[in-house]
Amino acid sequence: MTTTPQGQDLPGTTGSTPWSGSTPTPGPSLTPGHSPEPEDGPTRDEALAKVRELLGDHHLAMLTTQDASGALVSRPMGVQDTEFDGDLWFFTTLDSHKVAEIRAGSPANAAFSGSSSWLSISGTADVVKDQARIDELWNPVAAAWFPDGPTTPELCLVRLRAETAEYWDSPGGRLATVLSLVKAKVTGTAYDGGENATVDL
Repeated sequence: MTTTPQGQDLPGTTGSTPWSGSTPTPGPSLTPGHSPEPEDGPTRDEALAKVRELLGDHHLAMLTTQDASGALVSRPMGVQDTEFDGDLWFFTTLDSHKVAEIRAGSPANAAFSGSSSWLSISGTADVVKDQARIDELWNPVAAAWFPDGPTTPELCLVRLRAETAEYWDSPGGRLATVLSLVKAKVTGTAYDGGENATVDL
């Protein structure tokens, strides 16, 4: 099992970006009532299945929240291995900055990056202090970050309730991506970037 951070803000990885106060315009959403033509891309169910597939390949996210000044703050967080049903779970502690920000009403985003796929999940977040849920999600990786075990007094969960997800995927991995870039250069056509879709959750 890959060792990943569990709620730790690692030196040199936390960044702040001034928040403009406006929300970026999302891409086209795939809503339940939409029946796209083949050229429109995947249906909503297909896009949801793709999100679940990509999450299975990613165990580390950059979790972004908004601090009291309005700046965006990101930190690496280990995503707990559970069937994606619209929620993402992270272990952390009650005295962390992210918990204070979430309790103040901050929205949240979890961004995932791989060699040939990228995933961004946005929504609301809440802090969960539920011992039964903590015990259910507890695992050896969490134990490495919280050696006092699942009954650590300050231990809690952050739940990101996903509202939208956008993904980019280049089937075939890194080699296929390189070949597509070379083909675009040789033919003088724009690189299409692979598969991309936005889905409302």
